Amino acid sequence: MAPAVMRSFPKGFQWGVATSAYQIEGAWDEDGKGLSIWDTYAHTPGNIANDDNGDVANDHYHRYAQDVALMEGIGATAYRFSIAWPRIFPEGTGSPNRKGLDFYQRLLDELSNAGIEPFVTLYHWDLPQALQDRYGGWRSVDTANAFAEYAGYVAEHLGDRVRHFFTINEFASFVEGGYQGLTVRVGGGKEVHLGAAPGLSLSDSELRQVRHHAVLGHGLAVQAIRARGPAGTKVGFAENIRAAVPLMDTPEYVAAAEKATRERNAGYMTVMLEGRYTDEYLAEAGNGSPRFTDEELRTISSPVDFVGINVYKPGWYVEPSDQPPGYHDIPVNASHPKMFSSWHVFDPEVLYWAPRQMQSIWGATSIYITENGCGASDQVADDGRVYDSDRVMFLRACLGQLQRATAEGVPVDGYFLWSAQDNFEWMDGYGTRFGLIYVDFDTLERTPKLSAEWFREASRRNAVV
Repeated sequence: MAPAVMRSFPKGFQWGVATSAYQIEGAWDEDGKGLSIWDTYAHTPGNIANDDNGDVANDHYHRYAQDVALMEGIGATAYRFSIAWPRIFPEGTGSPNRKGLDFYQRLLDELSNAGIEPFVTLYHWDLPQALQDRYGGWRSVDTANAFAEYAGYVAEHLGDRVRHFFTINEFASFVEGGYQGLTVRVGGGKEVHLGAAPGLSLSDSELRQVRHHAVLGHGLAVQAIRARGPAGTKVGFAENIRAAVPLMDTPEYVAAAEKATRERNAGYMTVMLEGRYTDEYLAEAGNGSPRFTDEELRTISSPVDFVGINVYKPGWYVEPSDQPPGYHDIPVNASHPKMFSSWHVFDPEVLYWAPRQMQSIWGATSIYITENGCGASDQVADDGRVYDSDRVMFLRACLGQLQRATAEGVPVDGYFLWSAQDNFEWMDGYGTRFGLIYVDFDTLERTPKLSAEWFREASRRNAVV
């Protein structure tokens, strides 16, 4: 029998898990924390499945030491988490809340003791409600300026413990979802309209201006972190890349897919990395194009040290076309395999193509997979274990494709699984589970799943197992 081929990752590869503040912390009104737009949105009946909210969530605010010990136990070498902006600045600006900062310092000390590298996200959608009331949230450039001030403050006061900061997570999710709503295609081709905090319905032209303010906030935050953080602090962003997957690995198909990926990320990733809106983006917008200056574009494209991409599924399948724009979308069959979530088309190859495109299109030299994972209907068996074999299958397949990318020289420095533990999943409430660790939301008892065993062994070997 031939020896097994070990599918190893590069030395120093980070095996991380990820969470966000609103989804796990709870303590929504404790120790001086201000209201966020998600507090307001989730407290409005009918917005969230079963009228769930994040008031308690996983109670991570009080159980963080236990949670860090669990992460250490499952082999995590890195932890990506977000800071709740209204916990630091209850009014969005003005006087900082010392107790909020103290919490994150305690968490960071716990991570250090466990040998887990922190990767901090500064904005994972929980905008202070005060800024929504005062400025209309990201409709105003004032919010972008306030974000930069908050980012600089955090970098100055936590930079002794944090080497990597992500400015903003998934621009499109909170912009499109919160300011216009998203239409998603679910099983059988049915389209469903979903909203998110703050629950507005803006016109297309207004939405483009919100997009512009969001990426401007990113650029201003990069500058503030560099100005106020310690020397050597690294900064980047985490975006849900809309990756087009070629149906064939030929030069013509690959070129068509890269063209589609660049264009369909024009409002976020492309402008942040290139410092310009594409001609196609502006032409499509016409008179509804965002208002901007050359100086703002230079700020938006402030150099970053790494890029984070959240990768769950392909954005599109494409083939080349001799007609503009040079590619043609291939529809996804209703019979295409899916994971538990109806939107989650199963295609591990996107973990190969997305980072490869980051390198090819934008010359990325340091890439992190900042989110990847799958929802499931996990249950505790009679023997007390959680047998999430579907998640193990998903991870083996996806990590196999990511390893393929690194073996070809694509500079992927780490992988963060979404999520460390089951949590509040936004509009789905607590009905969908993404975690390596099962959470009983009645007792808050934590139980590592079968997938946690897989993750621990993969991390130990630094390889797909």
